[in-house]
Parts: sequence; C-alpha cells; structure tokens
Amino acid sequence: MKTFSLFLSFLLISFSTFSQIQKNWAWGGPLDPLQEKYQVLHYHLELELFPETQEIKGKNKVTFDSKEKLDTLRLNLIEEYNVSKVIMDGQEITFRHFGDTLDIFPIDCTCEEVEIYYGGRTPIAINPPWTGGFTWELDELGNHWMGLSSQNEGAKIFMPCLDHPSSEPINGVDLIFTAPKPYFVASNGRLVESNSEKDKVTYHWTTQYPINNYNINFTLGVFHEESTIFQSADGTQIPMFVYVLQQNRNKAKELLEVLKTSAKTHEKFFGPYPFSDDKIAVVETPYLGMEHQTINAYGNDFKFEKIGNVTADWLLHHELGHEWFGNKISVKDWADFWIHEGLTAYGDWLFYLEHGGEEAYMEKVGSVRKSIAHARPIVSPRNSTSDFAYHPEIYTKGAFIIHSLRYYLGDEIFFPMLKAFASDERFTYENLVETSDFTDFVQKYSGEDLQGFFDMYLKTIHVPKVKIKKKGKKGYQVSLPNINFKMPVEIKTSNGYERHVLSSKPVLVKSEIMIEVDPKNWYLMKKD
Repeated sequence: MKTFSLFLSFLLISFSTFSQIQKNWAWGGPLDPLQEKYQVLHYHLELELFPETQEIKGKNKVTFDSKEKLDTLRLNLIEEYNVSKVIMDGQEITFRHFGDTLDIFPIDCTCEEVEIYYGGRTPIAINPPWTGGFTWELDELGNHWMGLSSQNEGAKIFMPCLDHPSSEPINGVDLIFTAPKPYFVASNGRLVESNSEKDKVTYHWTTQYPINNYNINFTLGVFHEESTIFQSADGTQIPMFVYVLQQNRNKAKELLEVLKTSAKTHEKFFGPYPFSDDKIAVVETPYLGMEHQTINAYGNDFKFEKIGNVTADWLLHHELGHEWFGNKISVKDWADFWIHEGLTAYGDWLFYLEHGGEEAYMEKVGSVRKSIAHARPIVSPRNSTSDFAYHPEIYTKGAFIIHSLRYYLGDEIFFPMLKAFASDERFTYENLVETSDFTDFVQKYSGEDLQGFFDMYLKTIHVPKVKIKKKGKKGYQVSLPNINFKMPVEIKTSNGYERHVLSSKPVLVKSEIMIEVDPKNWYLMKKD
C-alpha cells in the first residue's frame, strides 16, 4: 500500500514539474495533414554515444510507404539537434529544419527511403520518466550511466521520425549503437551482433515487431548480466535477461527470479508473453522505471517485498505488464491512454490476488479507492496530447473500473474475457485501438449491455449515488437515482450477501438489520 502512495506522489509532483518546463515536447493531437500521406514501415537507427559530452551523432534511415508522390516528407526532430544532410536515392537533397519539424523535399523518384544525418547535445530529463529526456549519471564505481525516457515527449527527442501515437514502424526497427569501451548498450529486440574495434564497441539490436515510438529505447552503462530461459505458457522458450550495475551484481539472480514470477503471473491472466521472438528483459536505469518493449527500465533499488510465498517488486511487475497493455495493445490517440495504464495497473492488483489471495486483493482495492478524487474523466477528448491525457486517475480509476467489471460479469466470464481481449488479433501489434474497441468487445463477449456503465465511469466524473429508504419493519428500498442503466450490486443483509440488480427504480430488499450496499467496494459509489 505504501508503494502505491509513493507512486502517486511521484505522479503528482511530475504534473507540477511538467508545467514548469520551458519547452513542451508533448506529442499526439491531430495528425499533421502532410503526415497522413505516408506510413512508416521501418527505422534503421545508427548512433554513436558520447558520455563525456552527453552527445549523440549518427543517422536514421526511414523506410516508408505512400500512395502518392510526396512534395514534402514531414518528420519530427527537436531543434536542439543539427541536421547535417539528408540523402535520398544516393543524392543529397534539400530539407528545412525548423522548430521540432523536419521537412524533406524528395527528388523526382519513386524512392521510399530517406537517410537523415544529425547530432548534438541531448536534452536532459527534468523529472524522469514523467518529464523525460536523457539522464546522464555516474554510478558508484565512477562509470557513466545513461537512461532515456520519452513517453510524454516521443521519439523526436532522440531521432527523426513521424512522431505520433498512430504511427508505429510495422516492420520493426534496427538499432545500432556505438559506445566507448567498456560500455554496454541495452536496447529493444534481440542482440544479433557486437563488434569491437580499438576503443569502441558497436551493438546491433533488431526486432520485427511493430513498436511505439516511445518504446524505442537504449540504456548505456557497465552492467552485470544474468540470464535464463523462460518457459512460456504456450511452450515457447524465451531468453530472459536482467542487466544491473556492477555494484549491484549480487542482486541480479534474485531480480531474475522476481522477473520470472511476474512473467508467469501476467501470462496466467493475459496470455503468452507477446514478444517471444525477442526477449524478456529489464535494465537498471538512473530513474524509477518505464515500459520499453522487451527492455523495461528498472530503477526501484531492489525494494523487494513478500506477497504470499513469493518475492515481488511492484515497479518491475507494473512495467512488465505493459508488454501486454501498451506494447502489444497500443492506442492510436492519447485520449485512450487509460487502456495502457488502467489495464496494466489492474494487472498489479491481480498479482495480489494470485499470490496473496482474495483478502490481499481487496486490501489493495481499498487502498487505491481512497486516492480517487474523480477530478477528470479518464477518457480525454479526441486528438489529445500526451501531457493533457496523462493524469493519476488513468491508473487508479482505470484499474477500478476493470475491478468493477469482475463483479458485474462474474469470474467465470471476466477472466477469460480479459485474456481474450489481450489475444484478439484485431487489437494487437499493428492494429491500434481506442476505448470503443474495448467496450464493444466486453459487451459482445459477455452478452451484457454495459454502455451506460461505461459512459458514466469512463467519460464523466460522476458515480452512482446510493439511496436507501426504510420500508416497513423488515424492508429497505434501494435505488441509484442518478443512473440510466442497471447494474448488479452486492448488498449485505441479515441473510448474508445478496446480489441485486439496481437502477433508478427502487428495489425492495428484506433484512432484519440495516443493510450495507456494496460493502466490499466492488464499485466507485457515493454512499451517504
């Protein structure tokens, strides 16, 4: 419970910090009309990292597809970097870099590849990961240690790209990093090659999976590696790694076991690990954490806890959950950010259910419920930017709504439904989603009309108000006068716990003692 309060405090601090940042690199919003004309297929990023000067230098080859000849290929790259040249079809071509926009003027060809050469000092993260950028530090042994976070800023803070949540390179990325010895660079996908030359070493990472821009990531340091083979629920054998600083090498084996426990737990509820061709991995970072596809950032200082009979780490478990919700299932508009964070946060609660039992799960529910202020709807207006859509209740209230569905539908429908949604190819990998995809799926799967429930809880700050009126000696009239739908609610009576379908129309409940409506807190309700 304390860990969640700490996490919420971090979130609240981040909002005030973000408002003070001089430059707003938020992304999302309406897609630029020039960027609607093409689709990114692949990024081939080659960068040299310079820890001493906190610089990067290299090139990004963008492969794209367009149904028409482009007069302007519009990409995004922050103005802090200098673009030295742009190559298309072997020729240097004209470009214009202004603000955080890079306009490229293609030559008269049918080319669908462009190479952008650039470099410069990296933007420094003010409050990572919430106000992101590069974090450059020295570890306890005096080695450079660099982490990158860009969820609220997008990939334009480290590479030229089409920076919009609706744009994922559907054929994946190749990521090639050169660093001075003895540094290692951990990144997405699988490591296919490393080459050593004089005082430098180059690492080539690759993935063929679609990947969200902010999930493209790299971390530099002198790391100790521990690895194993993870046996997935579908029988697939997946490489599993942890990369920790040398000073923490004695924690690596236990961290690996914690990672294995979390992976098994997520698989039970959400299905097989989504990126089995690559790896499962975490890397120690100089900030708290972030989901980065197959290489999650971990900075929780090994603050393990016992839940039931297993050792757990709330931060590691949460970020790993994003491999299903955020990475495998991704939204195309930050208006639906809650799908990433709410469903993943509910996965945190399921860890308590699986390893601590129903009592531990309900204790977690109760602690989170107290923090929900109903300050804003968790679904934001269409074409929202990342900084507008991101607020604490996409975690807390988002998870609570999923929790409410558990009671509404019953475990025999709810748990298979969750796994089915996470496994439905209509909503995974390159097929980006929005809130209606989830709500329509739940209703069709369950056969229940939940539209009124979803409209109130997702799109407003209102919750059902409970009205109880004494009726005779042993009766109580119960209603939810401010709703226009029906919902099953648990009521504690003299006969025990009973399930009643409530609406604005009063229902008579018989009891020899005063009744309690929703005593276990399955719903967010106003009880006077």
